[in-house]
Amino acid sequence: MSTENEGKSEGTQVPPAPSAPPVPVESPSAASQAPAPDAGAPTTPLPAAPHQAPDAVPAGGAGATGAPEDGWPPPGTPRTAPAPYAPVDGDWPPPTVPHASAAHESAAPQGSPVAPGNDWQNPPPPATPLYADAGAGTHAYGADGAGAGAGGGSGTVWGASYQQPAPKSGRGRGGLVAAVLVAALVAGGLGGGLGYTLARNDDNSGSTTVSASTDGGAVKRDPGTVAGVAARALPSTVTIEAQSSSGEGGTGTGFVFDTQGHIVTNNHVVAEAVDGGKLTATFPDGKKYNAEVVGHAKGYDVAVIKLKNAPSDLKPLALGNSDKVAVGDSTIAIGAPFGLSNTVTTGIISAKNRPVASSDGSGSSSSYMSALQTDASINPGNSGGPLLDASGNVIGINSAIQSTGGGGLGGTTQSGSIGLGFAIPINQAKYVAQQLIKTGEPVYAKIGASVSLQEGSGGAKITDTAEGGSSAVESGGPADQAGLKPGDVITKLDDMVIDSGPTLIGEIWTHQPGDKVTITYERSGKTHTVDLTLGSRKGDN
Repeated sequence: MSTENEGKSEGTQVPPAPSAPPVPVESPSAASQAPAPDAGAPTTPLPAAPHQAPDAVPAGGAGATGAPEDGWPPPGTPRTAPAPYAPVDGDWPPPTVPHASAAHESAAPQGSPVAPGNDWQNPPPPATPLYADAGAGTHAYGADGAGAGAGGGSGTVWGASYQQPAPKSGRGRGGLVAAVLVAALVAGGLGGGLGYTLARNDDNSGSTTVSASTDGGAVKRDPGTVAGVAARALPSTVTIEAQSSSGEGGTGTGFVFDTQGHIVTNNHVVAEAVDGGKLTATFPDGKKYNAEVVGHAKGYDVAVIKLKNAPSDLKPLALGNSDKVAVGDSTIAIGAPFGLSNTVTTGIISAKNRPVASSDGSGSSSSYMSALQTDASINPGNSGGPLLDASGNVIGINSAIQSTGGGGLGGTTQSGSIGLGFAIPINQAKYVAQQLIKTGEPVYAKIGASVSLQEGSGGAKITDTAEGGSSAVESGGPADQAGLKPGDVITKLDDMVIDSGPTLIGEIWTHQPGDKVTITYERSGKTHTVDLTLGSRKGDN
């Protein structure tokens, strides 16, 4: 399995409102249900609804008597018409008109008989102002009676004074609908006016919207939440910038290993600064320190740097036990993906003991690991950062990603996360870091035999010769002492299935020199098992 290191609409126009309210439409249901008037009761003809063509006034004048048409007006109509109403701007609806008016009586047409008092029992509704045609080219608002044209002649008259009858119980719902409509219009007008007034009055003092208190109280987060873990871990992580003497380099991540200022990270993060380069580490609070490389291990892809003039209040991150990690455990990754420092992502452990052979993109070195696989988002720049469990303990060092394109730190392109990230188990990284701090050189466990790095061989096959033409089985080494020979295919190390050379190397490096292991191998179609004690090798050469 080859895996690269990650590192480097307009609305319709509304017509204007009329300058004065229109004449209310006569309710057909109310008219049809009104009882027949007294035969002898003189009446004044009423105009048709505004939406109909105006009726011509009889030749006898506006005060002509006769039987009412279409059963209108209803019985009990007041003997006099309402007094004329002079509208006032903004005075709508108009005030209630009294039952009788001396002025109105004097304005009644001559010869019009007056019926005996048969006034309504209910108080009359407000008189409705009308549009009226007063004659040639002139308009009178609310003209009383059937006004004559210019010079008193007859003519077309629209909007003679009209008083809407009060609705009676059980006489249909036309009147009720009209009353509700008027109430709704009045309420709407009041609401609009009130809103405008409030907005105008508060224009200089800000919004009229009622806001909740900005103080919602202190937010308490449980220490076991992602936010709680991140709050404790972030102050102990750093963003590392490495630059070679020629100006090349990249960005990665590291975390505080001890109070002396040692920072653990990946080898490929600091490789550019090993020989005369520049190295800096920046904490989340913005404090930046120069640093130097203490030691680096290419095969393990682990490195340790030390801060110059390190602060005295460093808080190392707690180290967990990667051997106890289970698939499905929650994970939290911290790093600087694509240079975005102090980024926190979450996921789970999606696999364990995943054999990974990775490269920094330069082709000069490769590393092997039996990795923790996670789906937490890991991108170039996350390299060297801590992979934490749900309690905030470090269980791995984010090191590589599986990608669909080429690149990696130092390459020409950088691919992003596809949900397959790999971390060096912290138990292995801890051992390597301690060796680097102690001696400056890595120490590798070994079996003393060279194996093929090709995949698909069904195991780790011991080659015929080693690199440079030497014997593939080191004389006197662990493999030699266990009886292993070139051509043997190792299929298991303890209970771990070995399917290739890189898998065997990665699994051996999870152990320390001196550990005893059981090797299962095949020779000439037969399976054999042998125990051996792992040897050691210092340095990367």
